[in-house]
Amino acid sequence: MRLVIVPSTLALLPEYASIEDPVADLRKAVEGAVAWLVEAAPAAVRGAGPAAKRIGAELLGDARGSGPGLLVVANGSATRTEKAPGHLDDRAVGFDAAIGQALARGDLAALAGLDRALAAQLWAPDVPTLAGLGGFEVTSTQVDYDDAPYGVQYWVVRYECVS
Repeated sequence: MRLVIVPSTLALLPEYASIEDPVADLRKAVEGAVAWLVEAAPAAVRGAGPAAKRIGAELLGDARGSGPGLLVVANGSATRTEKAPGHLDDRAVGFDAAIGQALARGDLAALAGLDRALAAQLWAPDVPTLAGLGGFEVTSTQVDYDDAPYGVQYWVVRYECVS
């Protein structure tokens, strides 16, 4: 089974595109990971809230279905800089680093132990979605993107899993 994690940023939707793409590197990573996800079969979407579900549906297009793949739409914190949506919170970098390390190791069980109260304070509402991935055993990991443009932590990660 394939599982891909992409950010829940509206900037990935076509109606938010502009003449100069502010997230070109992110978009390229997302497009590559989603193409890999659906190359063999359709995929379902998992995300918290209507925006995440909308982003997932748009990214999957006709490949959305009940196939064996899973597209997870989730961000880290949105408080990494003064200009971030949630403004600067010094705890955000360490919080996101812990998530990033777990994602890079394919240790989805570690995500279940994330502090949800802290996540809410750091404007990371997608943490429950990430925390719910503990039922998969990762056999292969590829991190395509790990950065925090505009003060929001985004990851694009590909997994081969067994459930």
